[in-house]
Amino acid sequence: MQLTVWTYEGPPHVGAMRVATAMEGVHYVLHAPQGDTYADLLFTMIERRSKRPPVTYTTFQARDLGGDTAGLFQASLRAAYERFRPQALLVGASCTAELIQDDPAGLARATGLPVPVVPLELPSYQRKENWGAAETFYQLVRAFAGAKVPPPGTKRPARAPGERARANLLGPTALGFRHRDDVQEITHLLGRLGVDVNVVAPLGATPADLARLGEADFNVVLYPEIAGIAASWLHRSFGQPAVKAVPIGIGGTCDFAREVAALAGTDPEPILAEIPSRLPWYSRSVDSTYLTGKRVFIFGDAMHAIAAARVASEELGFQVVGLGTYSREFARDLREAAKRYDVEPLITDDYLEVEAKIAEAHPELVLGTQMERHTAKRLGVPCAVISAPVHVQDFPARYAPVMGFEGANVLFDTWVHPLMMGLEEHLLTMFREDFEFHDAAAPSHLGGAVERRAESPPMPSPAPAVAVAATPAAASPPGGPPSWAPDAERELQKIPFFVRGKARRNTERFAQERGVSLITVETLYDAKAHYAR
Repeated sequence: MQLTVWTYEGPPHVGAMRVATAMEGVHYVLHAPQGDTYADLLFTMIERRSKRPPVTYTTFQARDLGGDTAGLFQASLRAAYERFRPQALLVGASCTAELIQDDPAGLARATGLPVPVVPLELPSYQRKENWGAAETFYQLVRAFAGAKVPPPGTKRPARAPGERARANLLGPTALGFRHRDDVQEITHLLGRLGVDVNVVAPLGATPADLARLGEADFNVVLYPEIAGIAASWLHRSFGQPAVKAVPIGIGGTCDFAREVAALAGTDPEPILAEIPSRLPWYSRSVDSTYLTGKRVFIFGDAMHAIAAARVASEELGFQVVGLGTYSREFARDLREAAKRYDVEPLITDDYLEVEAKIAEAHPELVLGTQMERHTAKRLGVPCAVISAPVHVQDFPARYAPVMGFEGANVLFDTWVHPLMMGLEEHLLTMFREDFEFHDAAAPSHLGGAVERRAESPPMPSPAPAVAVAATPAAASPPGGPPSWAPDAERELQKIPFFVRGKARRNTERFAQERGVSLITVETLYDAKAHYAR
């Protein structure tokens, strides 16, 4: 555990809350001190849920530590059952309560409640949020589907002739990045491929639904970070294969459709012949040539980061200059992906290290999390969010999946618009001294603009730069960093903002290597010619 201002993942009990909040008929009793209820805000404020999470906190205080905190937990457990009457209870401890070692699992068994109680052992000081969600989902699946596991060696019965295949959609949770809309999009795609959805879990599932997981012909693992462990257990126990292709982007969705069709015994080609997405056409159009070769840095959870790199490279013509993840459990997968783009893989949960790597790579676009949004803003680089952790703007009220063919449209808009608006901003900056576009000019689309423009004070002429540049005070002291003449600074501002920082650094390095203490326009262009060779 690391003390930090920001973190990509919370403690594992937050992951357990995401699963409990996503499901129906489940309540989570969390042994936690007063103050740990902050987690409720993640769902009610950021995800904008209409009701608080199904979590009861024991909320013990400092004065309780000298008394019976175990009795407090049992009293909270009984009260939660009497009030909410859930179909199943989860019990566990937060990172602080873990230090007390009150054993919530043993206390819950001793309470003797008339509903299933699933204990969660989540080591808060070794693991994090996604692992906590995966472990919670796995324990719930085992608890409710385990009773229907056939004897070892039993073969799965074949589907009746003409019967449609059935699949489980595994992994979507509360507080997940576009999980609600991804489920809707992939359900629609499966239906077109001749596959019915048996159970979606954990999102919207009840404990009774989990008991029916073994009835499906195969599983679709939408989010491996959450459902990978449970899918492996279902494969071993029920012989259910799992679809591993990630349906993000056109290529990924086509691979996904073909893998599903192979398991379902259907033909995907008629569906794929009419791809309902605008991304392929636009990415081949003349207008999209502005995007070709744009340098992009990608960071997020492993699944979204790897899929984003493929879309950026193969479908939009970007150059991937950085690829990383905070999902250490999937470090091997990301390293394999990084080899395809000839970049150094970045495996870290330190946002300051990510910021340093972004600054070093000089990208023209950052695809990352909420943290990278702030980093990119400080660096003056466009950014689009592709992965949790996210903020309220990434839980849109509208339909906005990132998976499937409609998801490809959403990705294209989300990634391309920052670049196109960056170009517009650059053009406005270039012409900011023009008589039509200076700050005092009235908007050209409003009536009477000419009169108001005439009334506005004339733009002041720029001060002569030569005299300032020639003064000894403008030069840097010997051995110090070079300074910039005003005319060189103005010329630098004409360079697009997303590469302006790189141009400044290169010019200053060029000047220092040649002992130039004052950078002029000539120095700027000499540096440009030098680094363009």
